[in-house]
Amino acid sequence: MSSPTQRPVPAVRLMVVDGSGRVLILQRQHGTHSAGAWCLPGGKVDYGETVEHAAQKELVEETGLEIKRLRFLFYQDSLPLEPGTMHCINFYFECEASGALVLAEAESSAFAWIGPKDLAGFDIRFRNDDALRRYWNLQG
Repeated sequence: MSSPTQRPVPAVRLMVVDGSGRVLILQRQHGTHSAGAWCLPGGKVDYGETVEHAAQKELVEETGLEIKRLRFLFYQDSLPLEPGTMHCINFYFECEASGALVLAEAESSAFAWIGPKDLAGFDIRFRNDDALRRYWNLQG
């Protein structure tokens, strides 16, 4: 029988877009995996949960924002970078959100709204930088 790390893990990532077309990124809290680095809001899909429900749940948990509109964009097969590390299949969604942005202190220490020209100024992890480039190329 395979261990859980030898199977792909489904995850959702959200391109939360503001009125200027910028995308929300979060800085990971110190003491967590990739502490201090940046990523898109999202997380693992729990057993028995749809990716749409996971997207809604993760956005509320991480930012306090509620999804107004959700649209599937693409998936990204993130193969392990090193033996024994996680293999994720990321499902990317574009969404409009409402509410006041309040970070979950246990997960994130800061947020930023970025456009394509801002990408190089951030240490973005989990291959979310590749996904952001792909997203902006689709908007092109």
